[in-house]
Amino acid sequence: MDERRTPAAGRLIVIDAVRGLAITGVVLFHVVWDLDLYDYIPAGLATHPVWVGFGRTLAATFMALVGVGLVLAHHRGVRLRGFAKRLLAIAVAAFAVTAATLLAFPDAFVYFGILHAIAVASLLGALMLRLDPASLAQLAIFVILLGVAGSFDGFNTRWLAWIGFSYSAPPSLDFVPLFPWFGATLLGMSAAKRGAAHALERIFWNFRKTHFVQRLSLAGRHSLAIYLIHQPVLLGSIEVARLLSS
Repeated sequence: MDERRTPAAGRLIVIDAVRGLAITGVVLFHVVWDLDLYDYIPAGLATHPVWVGFGRTLAATFMALVGVGLVLAHHRGVRLRGFAKRLLAIAVAAFAVTAATLLAFPDAFVYFGILHAIAVASLLGALMLRLDPASLAQLAIFVILLGVAGSFDGFNTRWLAWIGFSYSAPPSLDFVPLFPWFGATLLGMSAAKRGAAHALERIFWNFRKTHFVQRLSLAGRHSLAIYLIHQPVLLGSIEVARLLSS
């Protein structure tokens, strides 16, 4: 097989590109959200069902990529050092988001957002790496259905709402509860175990050197950093523009 025309071993370009596309979508989503916060766009646009659905699609994509990444990185067994390093970085980032939003938006701070969900899903997913694709898919459906259907008043506090069974969760700027969103991670694991990622890589391989794909891949490799800095940059830019125009 000609190695010059097939994906090389190691990091998959298609995964970086999809992650880059998703983080680009997150920035776009928050541009609209921030403009709405300052009343610079028509009221209701940021909360329109289509736009909200777009945001949820982005969250599902990131959660699914967690599962894909787990299988690709640890298919021969969990590499504890690399796993722990990545998990620690995400956990620290999640804590930083909670601390920053608690100071800026105390009534709606992020107590369990996408980074918190990724951290917990990574830990739980690692414990399920030995499951076969069919079992992972079945468990994913169970988690999603239970998360959608299960709602109880006893889970309405921030200490329990993150699980996903709250009837009315406390307000938060970003809320991605374990149920049903962990289901997306399990689906990603199932798909990766069936070889979906490598199949997409073979299709994607011919486009790997295009400027667009390279930019997306670069963004995907630095998605955590982009996620952490994009909101301060966006909000700061809007505030400066507002002050200059006043």
